[in-house]
Amino acid sequence: MSMLTSDFDYDLPLEYIAQTPIEPRHNSRLMVLRRDGGDVEDAHFYQLTDYLNPGDLLVINQTRVIPARLYARKPTGGRIELLLLRQVEAQVWECLIGGKRVRPGVGLQVEGGPEVEVLQDLGENRRLIRFLQPVDQLLPHIGEMPLPPYIHEKLLDPERYQTVYAADSGSAAAPTAGLHFTPWLMDKIAAYGVNFTRVTLHVGLDTFAPVTETSPLEHKIHTEWCEVSAESAALINQTKQRGGRVIAVGTTSVRTIESAAAASAESEIIGAFRGPTNLFILPGHQFKVTDAMITNFHLPRSSLIMLVSAFAGRERILGAYHTAIQRGYRFYSFGDAMLIL
Repeated sequence: MSMLTSDFDYDLPLEYIAQTPIEPRHNSRLMVLRRDGGDVEDAHFYQLTDYLNPGDLLVINQTRVIPARLYARKPTGGRIELLLLRQVEAQVWECLIGGKRVRPGVGLQVEGGPEVEVLQDLGENRRLIRFLQPVDQLLPHIGEMPLPPYIHEKLLDPERYQTVYAADSGSAAAPTAGLHFTPWLMDKIAAYGVNFTRVTLHVGLDTFAPVTETSPLEHKIHTEWCEVSAESAALINQTKQRGGRVIAVGTTSVRTIESAAAASAESEIIGAFRGPTNLFILPGHQFKVTDAMITNFHLPRSSLIMLVSAFAGRERILGAYHTAIQRGYRFYSFGDAMLIL
């Protein structure tokens, strides 16, 4: 039987979409789902060490969200929105345009910032643009944090849409599974004998978008830039060889290490990797590195719910989501977490 996008659908009442983050971060709820069966367990994120073993390795995505939402004026005076997605080269960005008739050759004036030249129409409301002066240092002053469209409350502290370990700027969205960690919890985990290693994947908004094709196999996922250092690859290999578990924090970390593993030589589990990935993980995917994952609750029909379904089974995931709704879990970016073992 062929796979359908509708197979990954579910109904979520709007009141279950978290509008504000929990304080402190580690007080969010944690649903524990075991792939080998049994009932789901209810816990809190600060209890994470109850489900870890000394010698395990947590793989965290250290990307940092840029204040990527800008507003600009067309020559006619009309106001449009620019959402920076990916830096192509110095001053050249791929962006999402919120506005009409923004054709190549048009000049735009960013509010409070530099002029912009539209270079190319990439389709799907995407454009290639060039800033006419350096913009990197200006973004914190002229840009806004690109919160997902389902969050309607104003975010009072922009740092709450960053992980506490964010270091490498470049994302248009946060790797939200990491938002639950605090320095206190990370120290507790390290003292328990569990290691951390960092990877980078700069998240694009396509990651969160619903799949619109009838079959997921027809969906073209956009590329995202990622990196696994030689040091991280070595630590992952050592963990596997010693019998520890590699636990990916978030679907972005999963995608990064599985992309690196797919590109590695047959003689190694995973090697260093740096570059774009268009890996689309669907049911049937053979995971080469990931032994467990921490993740949030994802949008219906998204590539993310397809990824976690590939890991734990579609029926198991949808059943857990139904239970989460019954038990009042909070969903999406500022919502609660799930640990899949």
